[in-house]
Parts: sequence; structure tokens; C-alpha cells
Amino acid sequence: MAQASSSGASAVTDRSFFGHPRGLSTLFFTELWERFSYYGMRALLVLFMTAAATGANPGLGFSVGKATAIYGLYTFFVYVLSLPGGWVADNLWGQRKAVFVGGCIIAAGHFSMAVPTVTFFYIGLALIVIGTGFLKPNVSSMVGDLYPEGGARRDAGFSIFYMGINLGAILGPLLCGLLGEGYNWHWGFSLAGFGMLVGLLWYKFTADYLGDAGLLTTDADEATLAKRSRTFYALASAAAAIFLTVTWLMQSGILAITLEALAGYLGYGAVAITLGFFGYIIFFGGHTKTERQRLWVILWLFVLAALFWAGFEQAGSSMNLFAKNLTDRTIFDLTIPASTLQLINPTFIVIMAPVFGWLWTWLANRNANPSIPVKFGLGLLGLSAGFFVLSWGAANASAANPVTPAWLIVTYFLHTCGELALSPVGLSSMTKLAPENRVSQMMGVWFVAAALGNLFAGLVAGQLETMAPSPLFWTVAMIVGGGGIVALLMSPFVQKLMGDVE
Repeated sequence: MAQASSSGASAVTDRSFFGHPRGLSTLFFTELWERFSYYGMRALLVLFMTAAATGANPGLGFSVGKATAIYGLYTFFVYVLSLPGGWVADNLWGQRKAVFVGGCIIAAGHFSMAVPTVTFFYIGLALIVIGTGFLKPNVSSMVGDLYPEGGARRDAGFSIFYMGINLGAILGPLLCGLLGEGYNWHWGFSLAGFGMLVGLLWYKFTADYLGDAGLLTTDADEATLAKRSRTFYALASAAAAIFLTVTWLMQSGILAITLEALAGYLGYGAVAITLGFFGYIIFFGGHTKTERQRLWVILWLFVLAALFWAGFEQAGSSMNLFAKNLTDRTIFDLTIPASTLQLINPTFIVIMAPVFGWLWTWLANRNANPSIPVKFGLGLLGLSAGFFVLSWGAANASAANPVTPAWLIVTYFLHTCGELALSPVGLSSMTKLAPENRVSQMMGVWFVAAALGNLFAGLVAGQLETMAPSPLFWTVAMIVGGGGIVALLMSPFVQKLMGDVE
């Protein structure tokens, strides 16, 4: 029989970490170092792939289209594999084991990318995707396990945890960027791997602080668990075999399809499956009229979220290339690596998140807090405003006459405001609107929206091969801004469908 528990008395009563359970420190620093490794590597990824294959610090020499398609596929699968990663934790391993195994696989992926061959580069990306799928959804679930009483203290705990995420997102691009872009790409990837190792060591040696949080809780007997395990490993092996076969067919030229086309087909297929899923549960799911109305709202928010992330995630691709090619990064005769500018967004989040939290509370006390669909619309408009600024800056930039980093700083500020208006309410809205028997599925839908946004972000960035940066950013601004205006115009109707959900 699997070990079962709620969260443990020690984890509940302990308040030695700034008034919170000491186990929060375990998860705080584990996630900090995992995000250090993820964002540190991500800041280098497109720059490394598009760097010339010769010179003092050679890259892979890929075209912009190929590099950004790989970036889109990579970030797409990072989010999609959170769904099976969550299932494995809930049904086979428990969150605690899933986080540790995932971290080990992530570290192996970073060190694989430290080997200067294309084969190990692809192996490394695949390992990081798999490991993040195990770690990402489950470390957050364990934070919730530390607060079985719920309430404001639990919200405060998640706020502290969120700060750890953003501290890692600041340090990763800074240090990995300085080492990887400034000296050797593979040293930067190695540093990301060592960061993950630090997180794993901290996680392992402070695991006792977690009490029973994250241990497998199940009523299934050993035979049922064994059957589930065999099924999982069989499906995982089949998926790996399909992936390797398709990769070999593409590399050998037997399957005549480009990575850009593959990413496009995958995106359209995911959209079709998602729409089919919503059509089934809305019309044939056996839900009440009120539940069906709220499912329509979730579908609408899904579309808006995917549109938002398709623009926002240009940060790691087209905006990263703009920082490298068209931004003057010289300060006192020192050239700042383009990848280090990726830390601007998380820095603004650390600064602005408390401001937005205060703003929503202040408005709520005056019965003026914007509804969920209005906040989504405002988030899109903030994102659009940032791209209008960047388009303006790009119109005045050239390789011979680059612009100052101020254009990117203002853009990231506006994008951060948009993110704080949309992202924090996204997951919350899924739990509020979903029927009781579909909460987990709707949480998965939110991950799929982010996955699709990341995938299409890579495809949009690939247009830099044939389109100048200024019209590309202008086009993104117009599309996202149009979505924001439609969201605001539709918000009264959507609010009616939501009923009494606030």
C-alpha cells in the first residue's frame, strides 16, 4: 500500500521561515535554482543557434527560421509535458519523487548541451523538456500541501515562492549570459546545469522540512500501482520511439518536412484537438446550463491567453535577436551580453507585483475591481503597447546605428504590466469557472494555452528572415491590440456568462 498523508503536523505548525513552514525554504530555493537553470539556458538558446559556426565562440549557424522553430517546439513541449508529469506524480510517484527525478533529468540535459556537438544539443533539449514536465507542476503543488488550512497565509506563501521564481529568472540570464555569450556558449550551459545541481542538493538535504508534503496519497493497492506503472512506461517508451523515428526520418531526408512546417502542423493540430475537447464537454459532457456557460468563458479566456503568450514569449526569440543586433549594449567600453537583458522582465515583476496586488485590493474596496475578462483585455493592451514602442525603436535602428537599451526597458515594463494584469488571474479563473469534476482538466487547459502561445511565438519570430523587425513588431502589436479591444468589448457579455463568479 502506498504511503498516504495530508501534510504532516510538523509542516503545519512550523513557522521558522519568515513566519511560514520551514519546508517553504526547501521549495523556495529548489525552484529558484531550477528557474536559474531554465531562464539562464533560455536566454542563450536562440543566440547560440543563430551564432556563426566558426570563430572564437562558435554557435550552430542555424537560420533564424530554424532556430526560432526549435525554440517554439522546445517551449511548447515544456508546458505540454506538465500534464503527464502531473499525472505521474498523482498516480505513481508522488510530487516529492517527481520533483527530484525531474531535477536530475534537467541537470543531465544542461550538461548534455555543454558537449559541443549538434547531437548532444538535441539530446539536452529533450532531457530538459522531460525533466521540466516532472518538476514544474509538482513543486508548486507541494507549496499548497504545506498549508492545508488554506486562507491568506497560503496566499502569502505562494507570493514568497513566486519571488524565488523571479530571483532565479534574474540571476540565470545575468550569470549564464555573461559566461556563455561572453566567453563560451557551452560554459553557460554548464553553469545552468550546476545551478540545477545546487537546487537538487538543497532539496535532498532539507527534505525533512517538508514533513509529509508531496508523498504519494492513494487508496490503490500494490497490484493497481504496478499496472499503472507498466502502462506509463509502455506509453513513454512508445512516445520516445516515435520521437526518435521521426527525428531520424527528418535528419536522413526520408521525411521531407522542415522544422518550421512541423511546428506549424503541431500547433494547428493542438488547436483542433483543444476545440474538439471543448466541443465534446460542452455539448456532451452532461453539464448544467450554468456549467456550460462557464465552459464557454474558459474557452474564450484560453484563446486570449494563447494570443497573449504568443506575443509575450517573443522575449526569448525576436526580442533577444533585437537586443543582439540592433541595441547598443556598450557601457564604459564594456559590451553587455544581449542575453543578460532577459533579466529586465523578472526584475520588473519583483518591483511591480506588490503594486498590482495593492491596486486590485484598493479597487475592490471601492467596488471598482475590474472583472476577469476586463483584466485579460488590459493585459493584451499592455502587451500591444510594448510592441508599438519596440516597433518605433526598431524603425530608427540599424546595425551601424543601434538604439539604446531604453527601448527594450520601456517595452519590458509595459509587457510586465500586461503580464501582471492577465497571468495571475488566469489559473485562479480556471479553478473558479471549472465544473467540480473538471478542475484538473481546466488547469491543464491553461498549460496548453501557454504551450500554444510559446509555439506560435517561435513561428512568428522566424519571420525575421524575410521581414524587418519594425514591421514585424508593428504587426504583432496590431494583432494583440485588436485582441485586447475585442476582449474589452466582449467583457460585459462574458461577465454575464460567468454568473456570480468574481
